[in-house]
Amino acid sequence: MTVTSGFSTRDITDVSVGMSVRQDVHAAVEEFSCQVLRPDTALAVAFVSPRYPRDELGPLLQKAFGDCPVIGCTTAGEITPAGYSENSLAGFGISGKHSAIRVFPIESLKNLSPDSIRVIEENTAAWVAFTQQEAPESRAFALFMVDGMSGKEEEVVALIHQAIGNIPLVGGSAGDNLSFDKTWVLINGEFRTDAAILTLVSTTLPFETVKIQHFLPTDTKLVITEADPATRTIYEINGLPAADEYARLIGIEADALVPTVFSQFPIMLKIGDLYYVRSLQKKNADGSLTFYCAIDNGLVLRIGKGVDIVENLENRLNEIADRLPEPQLLITCECVLRRLEVLQKGLSDQINRVLTQHHAIGFHSYGEQFNAIHVNQTFSAVMLGRKS
Repeated sequence: MTVTSGFSTRDITDVSVGMSVRQDVHAAVEEFSCQVLRPDTALAVAFVSPRYPRDELGPLLQKAFGDCPVIGCTTAGEITPAGYSENSLAGFGISGKHSAIRVFPIESLKNLSPDSIRVIEENTAAWVAFTQQEAPESRAFALFMVDGMSGKEEEVVALIHQAIGNIPLVGGSAGDNLSFDKTWVLINGEFRTDAAILTLVSTTLPFETVKIQHFLPTDTKLVITEADPATRTIYEINGLPAADEYARLIGIEADALVPTVFSQFPIMLKIGDLYYVRSLQKKNADGSLTFYCAIDNGLVLRIGKGVDIVENLENRLNEIADRLPEPQLLITCECVLRRLEVLQKGLSDQINRVLTQHHAIGFHSYGEQFNAIHVNQTFSAVMLGRKS
């Protein structure tokens, strides 16, 4: 599925946003498409509650948008024009007046190899060169959505980033409202598992990509002494049962380990000079712990300590908005654990104020991708401005 649109220097509103909380799938698609679809829409993106019947929803969305490509995924919560939502359909459209779009479906992640990504590498350079010839001031960014239960995010995003070179990438892992069963991405009018979708946007609009996290490493260290990397599960920390030792390090009983606790006490890994969050997904019946991302034997990690999540988000987004002319859209992939922390602390109104101020649209994810790295408990985003 490929769409290449021409460019125009005419200053217009280049994005459209929409949402529906209607539970009838036909009514939801009609309401959503009426808000998002325009004659010049070159790409539509839908973030979908897993409660909708996907077999009906996928074809209905594609039919509503006609020849315009529609991509998307299931969520662990939606970020709408009104802020946090759930059990809804939300998303946006990008005009083709200042942007060109190229979409690459990626299927059968379990059989993924460098050869299967080569078609992306072969097409990307030529396509970007063509769009820059059409509009020399254009730059490109990549949007990425992936099956959040595939366990393949690290491998896939590393291969993708290598294939697209220095194009900045922002993405998220699809969710299923914390059921941790199956998650889906929307490709060609069909929701699919074991799949991902890469979308390149070459645009003359000013933009910046950003990764925001509100945790700092503490002095509390731990060593993974027994793990199963294939299932992202650890059995021992510091030579002791994983759940018991993690609970001891954060000062609670192992029976109290639930997602809201994990959201407050993530584990952090140093890569180069920076620390990245490695978030816990669940405590298992055998006392092991499963992560949202890759984990391995011998890793030396630290417990993370949070700073003010509202102030941290607001300050970082304001910094970017000050550099962009008239920001009009913030495409957002936010970890579901951040959402849980916000809800537990009663900060929804404050966070929604920040999100709506910056025109955020997106979803709550089971992991985020930023350039070549799969991360957790972060806010990964692209902010689009207007042409001056």
